[in-house]
Amino acid sequence: MPSAATGLALRAVTERVADHDELLAHADARHPLVALRRGDGIVGIGEVVRLTFSGPDRVRDAAVAWRTIASAADVVDPVHRPGTGLVAMGAFAFADGSSAPSVLVVPSMIVGRHDGVSWVTRIAEQGAGGDAELPDPLSIGERPRATLAAASLSREAFTAVVGRAVEAIRAGRVEKVVIARDATASIPADADRRALLHELSDRYPDCLTFAVDGHIGASPETLVSVHGGEASARVLAGSTARGASTADDAAAAAQLATSAKDLDEHAFAVHSVLDALRPHVRAVTASELPFTLKLPNLWHLATDVEMQLGESSSALDLVAALHPTAAVAGSPTDAALALIAELEPFDRGRYAGPVGWIDQDGDGEWVIALRCARIDDDGLLTAYAGAGIVADSDPDSELAETRMKFRPIADALR
Repeated sequence: MPSAATGLALRAVTERVADHDELLAHADARHPLVALRRGDGIVGIGEVVRLTFSGPDRVRDAAVAWRTIASAADVVDPVHRPGTGLVAMGAFAFADGSSAPSVLVVPSMIVGRHDGVSWVTRIAEQGAGGDAELPDPLSIGERPRATLAAASLSREAFTAVVGRAVEAIRAGRVEKVVIARDATASIPADADRRALLHELSDRYPDCLTFAVDGHIGASPETLVSVHGGEASARVLAGSTARGASTADDAAAAAQLATSAKDLDEHAFAVHSVLDALRPHVRAVTASELPFTLKLPNLWHLATDVEMQLGESSSALDLVAALHPTAAVAGSPTDAALALIAELEPFDRGRYAGPVGWIDQDGDGEWVIALRCARIDDDGLLTAYAGAGIVADSDPDSELAETRMKFRPIADALR
């Protein structure tokens, strides 16, 4: 457990306020701290606590540290909405050995909105005040323009890697593995990163638009959402491009829904989630067949999972149990992770890792960091996209799938 969590006593006071016109306008232009969906959510301002974690136990360590902080906190919350009270926002590295730090950040102030109710939460160490004025919102600047270019793997190199993955699958090393590639662009160091978030939020309203510690994106895949002892998750695996016409689009969805390759890939992902959750829940249910989920740029096969939690389980406990799912790693998990480390010539960082928030009760929302990018302080932007590889995968088709998955970030930069 980080030493910062020991003996730390925080006070969080939430009050209802008049409606926030634009939550993003309250975020820091260079270092936004954001979790938004359909215009609702939370935006963090400032920073009162930062905890960092690494290694194979990073999420479990974070769950323990947060439980310690929450139990010592004094929380005044008459609003009682998702995201009120004491909240930490976090992002975790994908791999155990990643050089990217995993973080939990407690803002000094949070502005939020849920179902027409707006609030402000002020957080400080007990005895240190905590009555700071909410800064005035700042207009969002112009969107930076840039073009993504292949980075660690060229298109030809990526298809070759996919071919090696297929060979490994046919040799019996794994049943499925997710292979990713990265792409980079450069934006001005002083660019308003909120402009990219605004674009992502506007184009993908049903996704969770997030920004934590330089990691931004709009994820369609809920790893786990916890509220009042009940939890839900959405599993996505298997995808295809949207059709150019209404008829083509319907045909694409129908083909995806009956594709043996995509259905097998999806089944791996669902089973991995159910197996991971069972020790932490009293009951878990999932539909027998996936449905097709429509996004602006592609169709996904999706399954919703509903759970009743055990008494002592928090959102981060479930995140620790679930990560990494077969949807972003493969199956069997350990063998797939070993193959990813062998075939991918880069550190995924926080791509495909958990990102989200948790409150003092252990409730929260965590998604898998997909359709995302890391933005360094100097303006270097690195985006990521992956494809699930099974025995009958075609390398050129998998390359096309990654191009589709780069589109949210690529379009936001255009």
